[in-house]
Amino acid sequence: MESEYKKRLFYGLVFLGLILLPQFVGNYWSHILGDVGLYVMLGIGLNVVVGLAGLLDLGYVAFFGVGAYSYALLASPHFHIHIPFLVLVPLCILIAMILGALLGLPVLRMRGDYLAIVTLGFGEIIRIFLNNLDPVTNGPKGLLRIDPFRIFGFTIDEPVEWYYTILLGILLSTFFYKRIMDSKIGRAWMAMREDQTAAELMGIDLLRYKLLAFSIGASFGGLGGAIFAARQGSIFPENFSLIVSINVLCILILGGMGSIRGVILGAFVLVGLPELLREFEQFRMLLFGLLLIIVTIFKPTGFFRPEKGLKIVND
Repeated sequence: MESEYKKRLFYGLVFLGLILLPQFVGNYWSHILGDVGLYVMLGIGLNVVVGLAGLLDLGYVAFFGVGAYSYALLASPHFHIHIPFLVLVPLCILIAMILGALLGLPVLRMRGDYLAIVTLGFGEIIRIFLNNLDPVTNGPKGLLRIDPFRIFGFTIDEPVEWYYTILLGILLSTFFYKRIMDSKIGRAWMAMREDQTAAELMGIDLLRYKLLAFSIGASFGGLGGAIFAARQGSIFPENFSLIVSINVLCILILGGMGSIRGVILGAFVLVGLPELLREFEQFRMLLFGLLLIIVTIFKPTGFFRPEKGLKIVND
């Protein structure tokens, strides 16, 4: 009981610190922390697919891109449509979920490396599609003058304001992730990840739960994409290249598969740390690479162990 009290007190102090942090670091670092927060949201979503369901997805950036373009097309002068964000953001999440289910359909029977290759191709197909469909997406010229979030006459357009918006998104994402991890669906995913054959013999419908994993995981990407588009004010196909998927997967590997704390730490290390090392421009990448090598050697499973006994095993 005392241990649980201390744990809650610790998280309460951390949350209070995150609320007060922008008041001390200013606009520039609030913007960088916003970037870190976006990767945290993407990491939580990929954790659903990889950490819980055990499905290696290398094309996760596709959902991020679809969420961003869905918001941009329906909240910009491109089609002269300006849907309020309170309606549009849930729509972006829904569109990403549908895309996740469509991705899941042709890869339901695949495992391991084959699944990774197919999802990798899917992510590149979406980027090329966004780049070449000029009449709809404006091609490589991108979409400009995207509406920011507006609520009750208040416009979110300052770095500190976006920081708090992204922090709220992380809290909602974490709450949803925790609830689904403790649910029947989460337990089915974990059983499926450990041994798909044994899970099927226990009565778990593999096809259904794989589709659920892809669609629910995609919803986090859709949310992150909508926030990214509104925050940037302009988006281009190059914003959704393969490197984004690789970075999110590296965040999971570095922090620890299946761990929310690991996702947060991994995002700070891979996204925030390079900015801290910017003063050492000549040695920045050398120091960053050295740090990653040290972590790989001494913490091969990530900084944090998976929560509640989760562990990733090979097929």
